[in-house]
Amino acid sequence: MAGVLTGFVVIGVVIAVGYLAARRGVLPEGAQVVLAQTSFRVATPALLFTVLADADLGQVFSGTLWVTSAAALVCAAVVVGVGVVRSWGTRRTTIAAIAASMVNSANLGIPIAVHVLGDASLVAPLLLFQLVVLVPAAVVALDLSGPDDGTARWVRLTAPFRNPVLIASVLGLGVGGLGWTVPSLLLDPLELLASLAVPAVLLAYGISLHGAPLPGRGPDRRAVLCASALKLLVMPASAWALATAVGIGGEQLFVVVVLSALPTAQNVYTYAIAYGTAERLAQQTVTVTTAGSVPVLLLVAALLGP
Repeated sequence: MAGVLTGFVVIGVVIAVGYLAARRGVLPEGAQVVLAQTSFRVATPALLFTVLADADLGQVFSGTLWVTSAAALVCAAVVVGVGVVRSWGTRRTTIAAIAASMVNSANLGIPIAVHVLGDASLVAPLLLFQLVVLVPAAVVALDLSGPDDGTARWVRLTAPFRNPVLIASVLGLGVGGLGWTVPSLLLDPLELLASLAVPAVLLAYGISLHGAPLPGRGPDRRAVLCASALKLLVMPASAWALATAVGIGGEQLFVVVVLSALPTAQNVYTYAIAYGTAERLAQQTVTVTTAGSVPVLLLVAALLGP
């Protein structure tokens, strides 16, 4: 499981740099918000476009996609139900739902797919599902549930269609689906911007840890524990049950469960910052699931590994 540990070390170092920068005061006040907003509104759209424009959309219909996406939707649905019962509100419930169902498929999933599963393309179906379904659905809910600030109703209703994440996803799918080749004069600067997405959000996350309370404490304690338990335990267990039910076994079963056991994506914290809602909930869930996924992944490898 050297690949699992390698993936955690890579992101851990960048997060630690952000924490140390905040601790030593080498960045100006508000750097965390600037980094998160830059990632959300500039770098992440560039990343989504370049990934989707070059993706093999035939993988969308693979067995891996259906099982991992169904497991993710199970966890998201549970959170939505809890949010309705507990009156969390649409925005807080949305952040909690994607925290329980959106995995770190890029900066942890890819290295683990390479070093543990032996094929980076295995993470593509789950990555596409998150980019095409989870993220657009979340930003639509966040856009439409904003506070009433006097903005005209038609402006609020069309807000999701002006969202850079959704626009980039649609454009990328269109280019990939039509088989177009993006000219290098346009693709090269987009790839340069895309390379900023992951380190920017990791640095912002590291900065947020300075002075933050220990995870599992404070007013968001129950929501954090709920989302973390669903992500760490229910999602991989659901993936195993669903895969077994449809006859998936052997190495493919191992792949499905490993991908479902990955921790919450740091991008969830980016969305919380960008929309100014449930920031502590997102941050603490990322922390708890990142630490907790190590023993979970090691257990999965011991039980199902080839």
